[in-house]
Amino acid sequence: MSPACIQSSCNLLASCFVVLFLVLLQTKVATSALIMSMRNHHNHHQHRMPMLQANQSSCAMFVGTWVRDESYPLYQSSNCPTIIDAQFNCQMYGRPDSDYLKYRWQPLNCELPRFNGLEFLRNMKGKSMMFVGDSLGRNQWESLVCLISSSVPQSSTKMSRGLPFSIFKFLDYDVSISYYKAPYLVDIDLCLTPVTGGTTRALSKDGITWNQEGTYYQDMDRMVAMERGLRTWANWVDSNIDTSRTRVFFQSISPTHYIPSEWSAGTTTATTTNCYGETAPISGMTYPGAYPDQMRVVDAVIRDMHHPPYLLDITMLSELRKDAHPSIYSGDLSPQQRADPVGSADCSHWCLPGLPDTWNQLFYAALFFQL
Repeated sequence: MSPACIQSSCNLLASCFVVLFLVLLQTKVATSALIMSMRNHHNHHQHRMPMLQANQSSCAMFVGTWVRDESYPLYQSSNCPTIIDAQFNCQMYGRPDSDYLKYRWQPLNCELPRFNGLEFLRNMKGKSMMFVGDSLGRNQWESLVCLISSSVPQSSTKMSRGLPFSIFKFLDYDVSISYYKAPYLVDIDLCLTPVTGGTTRALSKDGITWNQEGTYYQDMDRMVAMERGLRTWANWVDSNIDTSRTRVFFQSISPTHYIPSEWSAGTTTATTTNCYGETAPISGMTYPGAYPDQMRVVDAVIRDMHHPPYLLDITMLSELRKDAHPSIYSGDLSPQQRADPVGSADCSHWCLPGLPDTWNQLFYAALFFQL
């Protein structure tokens, strides 16, 4: 007798992995440099370094350092109050420092174009895009909407928020930017066990939220489950996405900062117990801690796709930003929780304004520019 399965909102990758699946509908064809970038990355297995051309010299867009820039942030949270969730609004909820807002990503051998919301809307006129993922996808969706809105404050807009779907429309440009909550990207089911009456999680190997039901697997190794889930997603993309009308971007792992020994190794004894109290990025281009093993799975799955997405590899540059999390300055925390940074600090999500703005700047550069 097979167990009766009830769909759950749980996330396949759980605590070990977070992704963003970004679809752009009916966008322009990629530039030759961007096409070359994708070919270099996927055909020659150059992990984490899609290469763009800059004045006849190559630039590793996702490798570089954080530099202080007094012209940042690109918008103020007070100018985007209806968009930013309380969970991400660090300034509103009492974060006393602001230096974390003053850093710009500087890639090797090139300059990123400064994000221009008006140009974004002009280039995207009549088009739609969607973020699909977990709460970090929402984190970035809100960032992009705020970045654009700050450039066109008088533009007519319309927003609808709900679960699992939210959408923000720039009516004057016929541009819609939406977010679909799908933490696993594929279906995870909560299964009633006939013998014990309890529940277990089951990965729907062939299922995806907008796809048919499939075969179920239970109690597998997390890395195995992650690979099977990603291959289910990849097969769906290869089978269902019309690449002449749609571009797909896959964002890599967003890291957490709960273990200070990872970034203080080899220097001084850690003085904090998590990201609480961290006010500056890690200097240099590499993170002292281990690089996530899950990226090997991501690289392998994308390499095997017939129509590979553009990999926005934000993992290393984000690992350097131990200072950019909400910590205890989150509207989701009670006063009692704020008084307990050891047990309550949010070192997974990111403040807005903040790091996700850089993710969107990199996306903007990859989408529109031949550097």
